[in-house]
Amino acid sequence: MKIIAIGLLAGLALLQASAEELNWITDLPKAQSQAKAEKKMVMLDFTGSDWCGWCIKLHNEVFSKPEFADYAKKNLVLVEVDFPRKKQQPEALKEANDALQKKYKIEGYPTIIVLNADGSKAGELGYQPGGPKAFIAELEKLKKSQI
Repeated sequence: MKIIAIGLLAGLALLQASAEELNWITDLPKAQSQAKAEKKMVMLDFTGSDWCGWCIKLHNEVFSKPEFADYAKKNLVLVEVDFPRKKQQPEALKEANDALQKKYKIEGYPTIIVLNADGSKAGELGYQPGGPKAFIAELEKLKKSQI
């Protein structure tokens, strides 16, 4: 019985590790260059990571799941545009995030902006129930609308 429990725990740890391997960057120009080279979409997550309940819920129910991690690695370049209240950020990052917030007219969190590989806005999403499967389905709709 102990061996089974240890095996299950190890399996869960591996699943969690794959979700944590997502590479969220904060530099949009770098993300756009990468997306163009890899023919992927850019997904900007406008979040209040340490205070916004819906943002935390989206992270816990979608972004932290292996199913989303697998999809993202193949299809997305991820950009975090964070507006924390407790965490400190470099001034340059704050200014860059403020500029993006103004550019995309973000009025609430979480807001997900999806750009195609050329940097044009493909669409906008927010929190929705249904976990990674529902979220990925919405991303796929945006992806197909760009073809």
